[in-house]
Amino acid sequence: MYLHRLQKIKVGERALTVYLPPSYDQGQEAYPVAYVHDGGNLFMDCLNYLEHLYAAYKLSGVILVGVESANRNDEYTPWPAEELIKTWPNFGGKGPAYVQELADVIKPYIDENYRTLPEREHTAVIGGSFGGLISLFALYWRPEVFGNGGLISASFWYEGVLAYVQEHPLPSTVRVFMSIGKNEGIYKQNIQKNMVPYTMKAHQWFQSALPDGELLLAVDPEGTHDPLFMARQFPEALSWLFERRGRKVHETDHGEGENKPHQIQGTFSFLRNSERTGRQYRISVAEPMAPPPEEGYPVLYMLDANASFGTFAEAVRLQTRRPRGHEPAIIVGIGYDSPDAMVTPDRFIDYTEPADQDKMPVRPDGSSWPENGGAEEFLHFISEQLKPEIERMYSIHRKRQSLLGHSLGGFFALYAMMTRTELFQQYIAASPSIWWNDQALYGHLDRWLASRQASHEPLEPVGCMICVGSEEKENMLDGARAMAKVLSEHQEHVDVHYFEVEGEGHVSLLPAIVSPILRYVSGHRKP
Repeated sequence: MYLHRLQKIKVGERALTVYLPPSYDQGQEAYPVAYVHDGGNLFMDCLNYLEHLYAAYKLSGVILVGVESANRNDEYTPWPAEELIKTWPNFGGKGPAYVQELADVIKPYIDENYRTLPEREHTAVIGGSFGGLISLFALYWRPEVFGNGGLISASFWYEGVLAYVQEHPLPSTVRVFMSIGKNEGIYKQNIQKNMVPYTMKAHQWFQSALPDGELLLAVDPEGTHDPLFMARQFPEALSWLFERRGRKVHETDHGEGENKPHQIQGTFSFLRNSERTGRQYRISVAEPMAPPPEEGYPVLYMLDANASFGTFAEAVRLQTRRPRGHEPAIIVGIGYDSPDAMVTPDRFIDYTEPADQDKMPVRPDGSSWPENGGAEEFLHFISEQLKPEIERMYSIHRKRQSLLGHSLGGFFALYAMMTRTELFQQYIAASPSIWWNDQALYGHLDRWLASRQASHEPLEPVGCMICVGSEEKENMLDGARAMAKVLSEHQEHVDVHYFEVEGEGHVSLLPAIVSPILRYVSGHRKP
């Protein structure tokens, strides 16, 4: 039991709760320390789980110090502000004095009376809500003391905070864990409704200030602003802040600290269900490392995120680095909650229009074609749910949005171009399945061209890239070449760019075209 390792003490008038890791009594080793606001509620609410992580060798030892406050609305706010409820007292703005006490009184006492690693890189300050806010300002005001910050559902909505963050880059020496629930603030009518968008904006600015690998954003797609969801984030924050500072793994860790899944910096994912069909999608987002250009970020929406999102996310991080990189862009991957790279049954449903079975070729194994024909519903999900959500989260360049699909996804990209042209400005079809449904795309093309020619308004040509590998099957090559040729005859309506990649097949084409696609998305029409 951990009760003997849970101590209640006082430093001056300040009450503290100290939790010592299981290995503390087993030797003379020194430990990092995390100072946790609100009396340590974040760790007290999940102590049994922390004990489990220690027993399973999934967490290295950390001393946790819960720091109580008699008035969090005063002590956890950086400056005075009016209360959101008129009958309540105003926010006191006594955060500077609280942080000074934490750094100059409480921390020295803990370092003197416990076996700690006192250096800033081994010292964290963590909190939820207003506790997350004051943790942020501890990093601003005393970075020589606090090298790590856990900003769990931090109150970035507080008056003046976002402007402060924009104008004051974080010290480049700190390490920051952020978390937010996608449902935080959505039912508020006051300034708290900005919980999610302000957190996302702050994260973008932090990315510009901090070195690669020193910032992590965790997004809970179902999270609300509650102790339940904040406590869930605490173990991840604790582990991430202390496991990757070059610190030696404790002997009791059995090497677990070095056996972490690879994570691409600046990416996160969440689940979304279509409101019309109930079908579920895993959405993955790669955020830019730089602030948005004046007109907003270009965006690439890509299908088959299970297979290729990581490749594109890593590439865009490298190729948009300043001073000579491309313009920063957002990658939005649309995939499925599955470990498979190609989730075949779902792809057939979402990427195709209904097929006439009599016009379809015989499958190699003689089996019938899978359920198909959900392209219209999938387009509704993208247009009515996904794109508006991304546009609420980020500053988006409304005239620089692209859709990428491969194989059946390439069919879908061309289908979307011909039936819902206004959704994107550029459509990228890699190895498109022109053969689907007896080449029904040509019927859509005829109707699309006729509609544009009948328009009384001048229309900008739509950007279209078609690419294919030289080693693909003849019907794939012939289909891509023929479609590109027909489109090229209508340059007043479609600005088409076609190319073949020498030596690449149907699957190997994808990594070979990452750079041409990123150049295309960033504004260079010719790949």
